[in-house]
Amino acid sequence: MERQIPKNVRQIGNVSGSPKIYVEDYVDTFFTQLCEKAGETPIGAFLVGDFQKTDEEEYVYIYGAVQMHELKMSGKDYLIDEDTWKHAYEDCKQYFEDGEMLGWFVAHAGVPLDLEDAVVKLHKKSFPQENSVFIMKDPVEQEEKYFVHQMNDLLEISGHYTYYEKNPCMQNYMISCRKKNGVCPTETVEDRAAKDFRSIVRDRGGRKHQRKTSRLMYAMSTCLVLIVLVMGVVTMNNMDKMKAVQSALHEMTGDSEKETKIVKENGKDAVLDGTDSGELTQVSSGNVQSEGIPEVSGGDPAAEDAGTAQQGAGDGSTETGDPAADGSVIPEGEAAGDHMTGGSITGGSVTGGDAPAGETFNGSDGVYIVEEGDTLAIISRKMYGDISHADAISRMNGLTDGNLIYIGQKLLLP
Repeated sequence: MERQIPKNVRQIGNVSGSPKIYVEDYVDTFFTQLCEKAGETPIGAFLVGDFQKTDEEEYVYIYGAVQMHELKMSGKDYLIDEDTWKHAYEDCKQYFEDGEMLGWFVAHAGVPLDLEDAVVKLHKKSFPQENSVFIMKDPVEQEEKYFVHQMNDLLEISGHYTYYEKNPCMQNYMISCRKKNGVCPTETVEDRAAKDFRSIVRDRGGRKHQRKTSRLMYAMSTCLVLIVLVMGVVTMNNMDKMKAVQSALHEMTGDSEKETKIVKENGKDAVLDGTDSGELTQVSSGNVQSEGIPEVSGGDPAAEDAGTAQQGAGDGSTETGDPAADGSVIPEGEAAGDHMTGGSITGGSVTGGDAPAGETFNGSDGVYIVEEGDTLAIISRKMYGDISHADAISRMNGLTDGNLIYIGQKLLLP
């Protein structure tokens, strides 16, 4: 598929002739990070991109770079072994599925930026296609030279373009390298103010959590006190009702004994006649039927005593009802919580405030995903509380213009 010429570009050097080389900004940042790791031992990378050709011009787009597993030396000559190629192809397939390896990059301290015959020979062997690219960079002086394979030779070009666009493939590769190899020196930002700010934020968060916990404990204590008070009031009411019931039972038992004595005195120990039974029933109705005692029928005193006992048990059973419903007594052995469920205590229970979040949030793993409306200043304020880290974020991600970020872009955080 033909690629559109990038509009957001920065020219490096004097761009003339053909092909026109476009290097994506993340790739240029990756070259800088490799230079920081380079020393007397060279470090290399394979260039990933594609070639484009129109009727008027030829273009080389470099939108990715894969670090060489090992760039060996044979005397002063570079060697790329089979194991290095194997790792490079695996990384290219994983992160740049449609990419083509179209050149290589070398950073070697103390080595002049001049082509040796061995380098030209290695390039022709490894990248024989026309317009393949070779880049040399001095990690100390930060100077670089670009060479293009044309007319069976490597020719130096005087300039190229750096362009800016969405490049999630290279960004993901850089993040994986960062996790494997650690943070580069340029990514380490020593900022005392930022550390102090983070400490202040943590202290405030701790105090806020402590205040919430204290309020929760106070509310729970208040609820417990209310529950104890209500239980005490209910118990006192039940005791008063139990005493009243006991007094009523004693009175009814006394009346029954008096009636039994009257029956015996009249010589009616076995069965009472209809008149006497009617009178006794009338007496019972007048004295105790209102309390739920059944009428006394003709029979022996033992049956009357059994009826009285049954009446007492019936009166006792009325105490198991709901005090809120009919005013009856709750036995002391019954759990108070059974009668508190529907009451105002449970209904007014207190719950704690929001607990501190344990989830990960945007930027917690050192990588921030750009959201709608974000700028580097806004991201700095979100993550650090002020906008002083905007420049550090820009440098870490190789952003020349901090306004040129897009939604969904992943930014490495200092």
